[in-house]
Amino acid sequence: MNQGTEPTGSSTRRQLLRAAAVGGTAAAAASLLPTSAWADTRARGGAQYVAGVDVIPDASHATNALVTHIRGYYQAKSDKNLDWQMSYFSREQFTYIDAILGWHWYAWEDMHKALAGWYPTWPADSKSYPTRLLGDTTSAILVFTDTPGMFGPGQVRNFGAVNFDRHGRIERWVDYWDSRQFGVSDWQKEQEPPNQWPTDFRESTVGETASPLMRRVAAALAEALRTNDIAAAMDLFSSDAVFEDVPAHIQITSKASIHAYLTKAGSALPYVGAGTGVRHVLGNDVGGGYEWTASGGPVPRGITGIELDPWGRIERFTAVWNGAYADDALLTLLARKAIER
Repeated sequence: MNQGTEPTGSSTRRQLLRAAAVGGTAAAAASLLPTSAWADTRARGGAQYVAGVDVIPDASHATNALVTHIRGYYQAKSDKNLDWQMSYFSREQFTYIDAILGWHWYAWEDMHKALAGWYPTWPADSKSYPTRLLGDTTSAILVFTDTPGMFGPGQVRNFGAVNFDRHGRIERWVDYWDSRQFGVSDWQKEQEPPNQWPTDFRESTVGETASPLMRRVAAALAEALRTNDIAAAMDLFSSDAVFEDVPAHIQITSKASIHAYLTKAGSALPYVGAGTGVRHVLGNDVGGGYEWTASGGPVPRGITGIELDPWGRIERFTAVWNGAYADDALLTLLARKAIER
């Protein structure tokens, strides 16, 4: 669609023709309404997920139980309600790691203390809110945004790998994000020194609790990518699948185009080739993904979100890794490989 070429709040001949084609005079009259009127009508139709945030998360690949349960966590964080936020975590078994900065906490009390120090420094209008939820209340990937000023001058767009206990309390949370959106120089200032990075991401403390289907798909995909067997990888995708690489700012649609891209760019992608492997799998039969590791290349780790169709095929693949590890030449190369001829 060619958006942004027609004036907001007025009607062009093309708009009127479209309206007539789909509904006659009533639709044509509706097309004369300004954009704000449409927005107002939609707003009255449903409540905000997090108060003060006009974003409703995509929950098409998550259970209703996860959507309902995790909502309070983000509201508590946005409200700077420390006791409420920390009530979502297990006191008995606790891991929180930022896989991009190397920050890590292995005790509930330590995280409580850290947040108590951060809260007073956050801007008054700080918000943390999910944009996509994958999985269930056993394990999930939570895609969410922390607004600027909470953890640095830039916004942080996270993919959180989260495991819950049988009571719905969080036992392990690991965040992955691209620091180029945050600011590379700011990332360099904030990250832990090399000798203080966690060497154990503690996936063994929660075990592999993802659904058998998600584990099979993740294992098969990771193995195909490790051996650079693109044909085998593509057997796992649906015909109209979407492939996304967040740091490279690439989105490719259709199995054929994804196949062509991976064939051309595979050797340059950090999650393809020898040395890559699965760290931990999360999710259920419709949504989740896996944390991965990579040795021998510039990018040591990342996460891949997977959305499955009703036949268990991948209909959306989203790779997230720290783009600051890649130089401009690599990112340019990845973009060039997406050009179809």
